[in-house]
This record gives sequence, structure tokens and C-alpha cells, in this order.
Amino acid sequence: MGICGTAMGHVALLARELGHEVSGADTGIYPPMSEVLRAAGVAMHEGYDPARLEKLKPDLVVVGNVTTRGNPEMEWLLDTRAAPFVSMPALLGELVLRGRRNVVVTGTHGKTTTTMLAAYLLRAAGADPGWLAGGVPRDLPSGAAAGSTSSPQAERAKASEKGPSTSSGPGGSPFVIEGDEYDSAFFDKRSKFIHYQPWLITINNIEFDHADIFRDLADVQRTFEHLRKIVPQSGFILENGDDANITALPAAPWTTTLRVGTGAGNDLRLAEFAEDESGARFDLVWKGRKWETVRWGLPGLFNARNAAMAALAAGLALDPREPAKLSLGALKDFRGARRRQEELRKDARVAVVEDFGHHPTAVRETLIALRRRYPGRKLLACLEPRSNTARTRAWQVELPGALAEADEVFIGPIHRAEKTLAAERLDLAAVCAAVNAGAKRAVASDAPTASSAVKARHFATNREVLGAVLEASKALGAPHAVVFFTNGSFDGIVGEFVKGA
Repeated sequence: MGICGTAMGHVALLARELGHEVSGADTGIYPPMSEVLRAAGVAMHEGYDPARLEKLKPDLVVVGNVTTRGNPEMEWLLDTRAAPFVSMPALLGELVLRGRRNVVVTGTHGKTTTTMLAAYLLRAAGADPGWLAGGVPRDLPSGAAAGSTSSPQAERAKASEKGPSTSSGPGGSPFVIEGDEYDSAFFDKRSKFIHYQPWLITINNIEFDHADIFRDLADVQRTFEHLRKIVPQSGFILENGDDANITALPAAPWTTTLRVGTGAGNDLRLAEFAEDESGARFDLVWKGRKWETVRWGLPGLFNARNAAMAALAAGLALDPREPAKLSLGALKDFRGARRRQEELRKDARVAVVEDFGHHPTAVRETLIALRRRYPGRKLLACLEPRSNTARTRAWQVELPGALAEADEVFIGPIHRAEKTLAAERLDLAAVCAAVNAGAKRAVASDAPTASSAVKARHFATNREVLGAVLEASKALGAPHAVVFFTNGSFDGIVGEFVKGA
């Protein structure tokens, strides 16, 4: 239920790979996940129909966290108990992750890219990892794979024949999974990652998000504390040592904690970062000794930190004693995930980028990186306030400063605004007024083309956004870049702009 969600769609593919017959339903059969599922031969049904479910007679129903009471299939299941149902994370924990060396990638930002990076590095090193990422990769054969065909059950059966195991931890090939702090289902309010049986976790960063689930930052930190408590003594916690919201967490003496960041006190230090139109370069220094110099195409210091996290996680999964034996040469060819700073077009006149960012920090850091990636170009930013938190006033104060990193800003209507009380809804006029009044840029020196005043406007429909940004693009005589920020479809205007600009 909810099969076209990126995570749910990939779980459907994993279950199919493991030999199960899989079908699904959703209220919108939409890309990119619908395209991937159709290519794999997974049956999808538009809308929810109890009669269809009754005829299908499923052995198990997997309930996505978009499903609520009132869903007709869910109500039928609760009334009849005709089939058992589980949350998606619970299914993953039992069907896929039990007995594996699970690398659980967590944090407010960068989870999808870091998950793909770790799986990519493990594959490049000749391992046969499993993985599950909440996006569509450009460098992996799919967004999900089971990995080694030797099942944990088979390994345990072999071990029982040979007597007690002497292993210091779980066996089998590593499984890299994106670990979301969002809740699991309407009937299971635990964070998804609590189900994922971690051997190693990375905590990229912690900020307030998911205002519909968490009360405040302390509430978010609490769920990460719970996750850290289930890492085994043979495992690892990798933390962003530059993030005060992470370093404020209590110590975890039951396992090994390693810190990753730019500061001198980190176990893995990211040094000598530089970026220009051709790409980025940085050094990784492990325990005071240079590991490798990385040159690659992904923008921004935030992506370099994702790479550092992924490199250490993959290195530890292969050899916990000497993680820096892992070669990082493959990173030069890594392109990342679709819709994560994805360049859709670039010519002498206009570059077009699509990004999943919706949190102010993600928006700001991406805009700063794009300044370096497209030097000398004006930067136009389009934002769709779509997520459960972006629709509210939770980021009312932070958002203007993030958007001020652009030269011109176009904000679409709040997605499903009626779902948020008017008094709690993001005030688009106030955001634009704050930007236009001179919201402070984070790194003014890195914005050589930026004028002293940013022009921000909001619109009643996304079609109006398209018309306005097309008009602005055509009016610019100089080369420029346009970035679309959305964790949804933006009503299809991104593709239309690419074709029409």
C-alpha cells in the first residue's frame, strides 16, 4: 500500500528479488518509481479497492506510512483480519536484514547520497553488498538489491552443524540501508531505523525536521539516542564531529564511536576542500595519516562529507581493523542520485538543476555549491513548499536566509495547504518580504554575481511559477542557472522548463 513511494517501491523490488510475488496500489502511479516498477514487471493498481484485495487473497500486506485510517483497503483489513499486515520497516527487519552486517545511514540530510556512495564503494571493491536507498541511483543497477545469495538462515544452519560460532558479529555480505527517523506506520510510531538491526550507523547531521512527528530538536535527538543504544559492541557509530547537535548526545561506551568532519579532533578528517566549475577535490586523513585525495563531480562540502562518511563505513564493513585499505579511486566516476543536484541541461545560455532539497540548510548549501559550480552566472531558485514541515511555519525564520543565496526566487503555492491550519501555515508573503528586505547570505564572498537585492516572488499556482521563470530566463542576456527545489513533482513544470527555456 503506497507502492510508488521511493522506499516502498524499492522494498517491493527487494521482495520480488527474494522470490515473492509482489503487487501494489497507490493513489498516484507516478515516476520515477512507477517507471522502475513497470520495467520489473510489478503489477500496480490506481487507487484502493477492498474487492480487489479480497480477490487477491495476499499472504501479507505491507502498509506504507502514507496510509491512514479511512483508507478503504486498510479498513477492510482491520474489519476482516483476512490477511496479516506489517509496516515496511518491520518487513525489512525480518525479511532482509536479520543476520546481516547492516550499515544504517541516518541524519537529516544526505542519507540517500551516502547510502548509494557506500554501496557503490563496496561494489567497486569487489564485495557483493545489499542496499536500499530512498532514491533512484545513477551509478548502481537499481535502488535496491539483496546482495549475497547466501541467506542468513543458511549461514546459521551451517553454523549449527559445525557447533557454536566464534564470530564477533553478524555475518554475510554487508547491507547498506537508508535509515529514516520518520515514523514507520500509523500503528507503529517508532522511527523506521529502529527496525533495521544496525551493526554500524552513520549520523550525518541532526536538525529539526518532521514537525508532524517530533515536537522539537530535543525530541529528534532522543530518537537518535534510541538508535545508538541498539548498536552492538562489535559495531560502530560514525558521527559528524562538526555538528553540535550530535556531539551534545550522551556518550555510547558500549560500542566504538568515530567522528568524521573538518575539525582537527575528528578521527577521519576532511581537508583541503576546493571547488570550481570542473568539480571538487579534497583529502581524507585517517587517524593523522593521509588516506587518499578525492577528485569528483559532486558539488559542495556537504557532499564531500557524505563521501567521507560512506568511505569509512564501507572500509569498516570490509575490514574493521584497517578501513583505510579501501581504495577510493572509483569516486571520480560517481554521479549520485536522480533529483539530488541533478544537472538536467547545460549550455552556453542556461543550466538547469533539480534538487530534492526542502530543508533551509539543504537549500542554502546547495545554492552556495552551485555558485561555485556555475561561476559568473546569475542563479534563479524555484521552491515548492511540499513536505509536512515545509508547509508549516517551522522554518519561517530560517528560509529567507537560505533563499537569499540566489539572485531571483520563485515560490510555488503550499502543497495541499488545506491540510495545515492557516495559523500554522508557512507565510509565503512574509518569506518573500524578508528576502527582498535583504536577508543575510551565509557566504557573501562566494556569490560574486549576486546583486545587493534579491528579488523573491510567490505564486498561486505552479503554472504561474513556470511562466514567470521562463520569462525571467528569456529576459536574461547573460548565462544563468536555474535550480528547482522539490521533494515532489512540482506539477511537472521542471521538465517543461528544460524543454522550453
